[in-house]
Amino acid sequence: MRLIWHQIRYEQLSFWRNPQSAFFTFIFPVVVITIFGALFNGMETGDYFYGVSALEYYVPTIAAVSVLGSCFSQLAIVLAARRQNGILKRVRATPLPAHVYFAGLLAHCVLVSIVDVLLVSLVGRLYGVPFPDPARLPGLVATLVLGAAAFCALGVAVASLIRNAEAAPAVVQLVQFPLVFIAGTYLPIHSDVLNAVSDVLPVRPFNQALFTGPTWHSLAVLAVWGLAGALVAIRRFRWDPQPE
Repeated sequence: MRLIWHQIRYEQLSFWRNPQSAFFTFIFPVVVITIFGALFNGMETGDYFYGVSALEYYVPTIAAVSVLGSCFSQLAIVLAARRQNGILKRVRATPLPAHVYFAGLLAHCVLVSIVDVLLVSLVGRLYGVPFPDPARLPGLVATLVLGAAAFCALGVAVASLIRNAEAAPAVVQLVQFPLVFIAGTYLPIHSDVLNAVSDVLPVRPFNQALFTGPTWHSLAVLAVWGLAGALVAIRRFRWDPQPE
C-alpha cells in the first residue's frame, strides 16, 4: 500500500507539473456544459430528452464523457508517449511491481474523474439542475469507480496496440468518437437499432447509470468490458518502444 500511495503521489505531481494539460483537462467539460447551459437554459421538459430538461440530460452525459476522456483517451495517449520516450522501459527496470504502477495510474485517473464530475455538477447546479439525491450517492460512486476502472483498462489495451506516440491521438479519437455519439452523449438517440447496439458497448451503459442510476445490466457491461480490456493489456502491453 505504501508503494501504491507513492505511485499515486508521483502521478499527481506529474499531472499538476504540466499546468496547461491539467487546466484543459478540467476546463473542457466545464466549457461544454456552460455552452449547453446558455443554449438550453429554460427549455421545458419533453419526450426528446426522456421527460427531463435538456440540462438534466446533459449534466450526467457530459460528466460521463469527461470520465471517458480522463481514463481512456488521455491514458492511452500518455502511455504511448511514455513508451516511445523510454519512460516505461526505465520504470520496468526498477523494483516497482507492474501492478503497483498500474494501480497508481488507475487511482490517479479516478481522482481526476471525480474532480471533473464535481465541476460539471456544480456548473449544472448554477443553471438549476439539482444535485443527485443523497440516497443515490453510493450507487453513483460505485458506478464512477467501476466505469473509471473499465475505461482505464480499455485505455491500456488500446495503448498496447498503438505503434507510436504520433499515431495515438488519431487511433484514440477513431475509437472514442463513434462510441460517444451513438451512446447519445451529445444528442439523444431514439433509434431502437442504435440503442440496442450501444447498450452492449461501454459508453451508453455508463451514461445511463449516471443518468437514471446503476442497474445490473449497466454494471455488468462495464465489468465485462473492463475485464476484456485488462486481458488484452496483459497479453499485448509492451514496455519497450516499437522498433522503427
